[in-house]
Amino acid sequence: MTSMLLINASPNPESSVTRDMTAHFSKLWLQANPGSEISSRDVGLNPPPHLDQGTIGAYYTPHDARTDDQKDQLELSDTIVEEVMDADVIVIGSPMHNFGISSGLKTWIDHLARVGVTFSYTENGPQGHLSGRKVYVLTARGGNYSKDSPATNMNIQEPYLRTLLGFLGLDDVQFINAEGVAGGMDGRDKALSDIATVITREAA
Repeated sequence: MTSMLLINASPNPESSVTRDMTAHFSKLWLQANPGSEISSRDVGLNPPPHLDQGTIGAYYTPHDARTDDQKDQLELSDTIVEEVMDADVIVIGSPMHNFGISSGLKTWIDHLARVGVTFSYTENGPQGHLSGRKVYVLTARGGNYSKDSPATNMNIQEPYLRTLLGFLGLDDVQFINAEGVAGGMDGRDKALSDIATVITREAA
């Protein structure tokens, strides 16, 4: 049985392209993988709070030395980490905001990236602890930022997510992008088709 974690990062509850994509993905995934369990976290409508000094201090305090207040400060972060560690597959719906990721997705990452928990510094460099999981990132972009587009160098969304996820050990990442959705739904429709192709191929 496969366990999927679905992350929606769009603050738009009604006409979000990435929400269309994640809903389509989860529907087809269940059809191809009966019995899979899907849990979800909506960091678009319910973004985690920005890190403050108290939370950062709690991160770097040894577990057995944390105060009750520090344990309370880490409760959400601990839950976010647990959700990822329990998942075999992670699906992230990520709209492009100002060439990068949404603020809600950024704060989710900040609560997930925990030294000594999801990564460690070793004598051979940083070591991520979340390997062995497949990640699908489903993006929607108002313009065209594909590799053949003049705007491709303005796309900091994909390089950032590849770098950060890889840093945590999540290096098996596939992007499915809806390009140019500000000009119509052709990009969304192509992305929905691409999702079906990916799931059919991987279920074979």
